[in-house]
Amino acid sequence: MKSHLKALCFTTALGGLALSPLPALAEELVIGLATAQTGALAPYDQPSLKGLEMAVEEINAGGGAAGKFPIKLVAKDTRSDAAQTALVAQELVDEGVKIMITPCDADPSIAAGQVTQAAQIPAFSFCATTPTMPLAVGDFMFGNYPADNVQAAVLAAYASEKGYKRAYILKSPDSAYTLKLPEYFAAAFTAKGGELVGEGTFSMGQQDFGAEVTKIKAMTPAPDVIMTSAYEPDFPAFIRQLRGAGVTIPILGSDGIDSPTTFGLGALVDGVVFTTAGFAAEGSPLADFNVKYKEKFGQAPDTVYIANGYDLGKVIDAAVTAADSTDPVAIRNAIASLENVEGVTGPISYAGTQGMPLRSVSLVKIESGARALISQGAPDPSEIPAP
Repeated sequence: MKSHLKALCFTTALGGLALSPLPALAEELVIGLATAQTGALAPYDQPSLKGLEMAVEEINAGGGAAGKFPIKLVAKDTRSDAAQTALVAQELVDEGVKIMITPCDADPSIAAGQVTQAAQIPAFSFCATTPTMPLAVGDFMFGNYPADNVQAAVLAAYASEKGYKRAYILKSPDSAYTLKLPEYFAAAFTAKGGELVGEGTFSMGQQDFGAEVTKIKAMTPAPDVIMTSAYEPDFPAFIRQLRGAGVTIPILGSDGIDSPTTFGLGALVDGVVFTTAGFAAEGSPLADFNVKYKEKFGQAPDTVYIANGYDLGKVIDAAVTAADSTDPVAIRNAIASLENVEGVTGPISYAGTQGMPLRSVSLVKIESGARALISQGAPDPSEIPAP
């Protein structure tokens, strides 16, 4: 049976509040969202959308993108399915969107990107991190988050600094993110003199990690560190069973575990170190954003993906301002030339890249249910594994 997807205009969806009035005859910038509001990617796409909505409300209050093009968001649920993402993207292209937003994963984003590339419409993934994603699509595809190989370099540098010599990686071939990020880590770690002593695989959605835990527990000598890019529900299932078996080996994770689910695991995740897009240090733009968000919604943001979505709104506004147009080709060319767009997570640049932004990475440790900053910045380019 053909599913019925309801298009929503999110320019009036923030807490039921209408945005500031805009000129009735103003040319609209229609942004389509072929994103996951249900399914495995929803914990990442939903908060990203909330942040984008907040940015759009502010931009429209100032007259719209470039001060004159009111933004209209039209979102359709992809249900975290790559084939459905392509279908939804085609629907939105047919409806005349000027920019497309795709899910927080490379596989569905590539599926959508192939549609938008053919239509010459610029597309951003909310937070897919596979560095080859734009290359797999073409010059109208962009990322919006620190790339996997960049995160891997930061994690490998930390592991080396901690004196870890032996690493074990856990990966899944079911997505580019869960497969490639651990492999990039292994490349960066061994380049620093470390040794990869083993690797395991899992299927996404797998609930029983007993065989994997048994294998790790039997290793002699034990690995100094385990690195994985598993995210929910897989990461919670894995760490519950690993710690339940008495294995206390330190764990390195990536941005996918920066979610309320992870922090809801309590003492189980104490000591876990992961990469993310930003940290709300006192007096930082991100801290100020969090205060503004709490004043608006009554609670602090529970994940950095909200701020990341907000920053995407700022990137889009900067590109449309530079293009001084809603023409998709002009916007695409402007995106490719952006430098140091001031986001609340830090400056964001696309100039000189192949579609993945240049931006800093925050390395964070979970301590008593809270985030503690270890480091912040971009790794030396010579230490970043090739995509």
